[in-house]
Amino acid sequence: MEQKNVWETYSEKQLKELEKLNKEYREFLSDCKTERECVDYIVNAAEAAGYKELQEIIKEGGSLKKGDKVYSVWMNKSVALFHIGEEKMEKGMNILGAHIDSPRLDIKQNPLYEDGGFAYLDTHYYGGVKKYQWVTIPLAIHGVVVKKDGTTIELNIGENEDDPVFFISDLLIHLAQEQLEKKAAKVIEGEALDIIIGNRPLTFKKDEKKEEGAGKDAVKKGILSILKDTYDMDEEDFISAELEVVPAGKAREAGFDRSMILSYGQDDRVCAFTSLKAMLEMKSVKRTSCCLLVDKEEIGSVGATGMQSHFFENMVAEVMNLLGEYSELNVRRCLSASCMLSSDVSSAYDPSYASSFDKKNVAYLGGGMVFNKFTGSRGKSGSNDANAEYLAYLRSIFAEEKVHFQTAELGRVDLGGGGTIAYILALYGMNVIDSGVAVLNMHAPYEATSKADVYETRRGYEAFLKGAGI
Repeated sequence: MEQKNVWETYSEKQLKELEKLNKEYREFLSDCKTERECVDYIVNAAEAAGYKELQEIIKEGGSLKKGDKVYSVWMNKSVALFHIGEEKMEKGMNILGAHIDSPRLDIKQNPLYEDGGFAYLDTHYYGGVKKYQWVTIPLAIHGVVVKKDGTTIELNIGENEDDPVFFISDLLIHLAQEQLEKKAAKVIEGEALDIIIGNRPLTFKKDEKKEEGAGKDAVKKGILSILKDTYDMDEEDFISAELEVVPAGKAREAGFDRSMILSYGQDDRVCAFTSLKAMLEMKSVKRTSCCLLVDKEEIGSVGATGMQSHFFENMVAEVMNLLGEYSELNVRRCLSASCMLSSDVSSAYDPSYASSFDKKNVAYLGGGMVFNKFTGSRGKSGSNDANAEYLAYLRSIFAEEKVHFQTAELGRVDLGGGGTIAYILALYGMNVIDSGVAVLNMHAPYEATSKADVYETRRGYEAFLKGAGI
């Protein structure tokens, strides 16, 4: 089958829409580098579009009806939006599900130490990363510190031009002969991913009495003094902190033709953003629409905010209860009758590493929205595998809306693989398929996407939400 570059299909009007959407997308990527930041953005956008908080409606003893729009946040890291349709929820929903966590470095609970005149923060990497990619690049710290009295301190250091940045050192090439003989997985060890945060010792004014032993760990003490003065933060407060180390800087246009976006965190915020945009732009829906944006996918969808938690099922039950439709059986019927696009990225073909792909079954930048019938690894292990009837249904609604899409697998057979949240939602018996945007440099500190694919994916998600189901 011939692969078409979707850039060749657009009118001037569509190109203007494409650029407008991608400008907003770059701003989203630049401002939302953690799950909490994503949730804040999503809630603000949802409320501006007329969505109400589900918990507030419950608290006030309210109810829901056709056309109502509600959202529910779980632990400030996951969120679900519901747009109530004309049909009863028992007949199922159209669900867009993506994740808002990305590979990064997490600061440990006892992280601060001094060695060789440097102050460091000890980290533990999160998700699948090539560790050597994280050295020598400018890094920022995002997150929250919750003090014993419940006070929350929000940190975002390294993004403004006048902010300091942080970094991880690497061995100079002149002394790296032994290092370069190591395998790539061992060139930089996990315990070596500690960020340098200072080099200046704590000093005292002439009229101040120098404390006994102040010379020991003087750089560390200097950092603690800055943390106290600037953020009212003590060393023990690291215990109840969630601080994430991410690449510093804004999302940028890439290429002389500005056809691509280069940024941290596009896996999977590109699908989260396009899903949210499609959801908020729906004026009315026949079937109840749901946009589900979750945490912890990069480490197996575990924990209270991951897809394996029951928070989504509980939210569905609460919504159905406010509609007067609740029963355990109705919840089960709703979930099993639902259709879902598990909105996650796919690997893009890279000519520099052509042997890693099957060129006939791989996604191309500029090829449009991507469908992965299955993911998993080797013999499809750990995969959801969508059925032919569901694919035929999606083909029909995309053809009607003239949405361009491509099909792909995640690399060459027996080479590797990956997973998404698709198999977890499929446990309810609903129709699920992986879909999203092709990404170059996936899981690297800076990933690349095509503006055209971002635009086409949002169009595809809108078409899906309008669908009558299967």
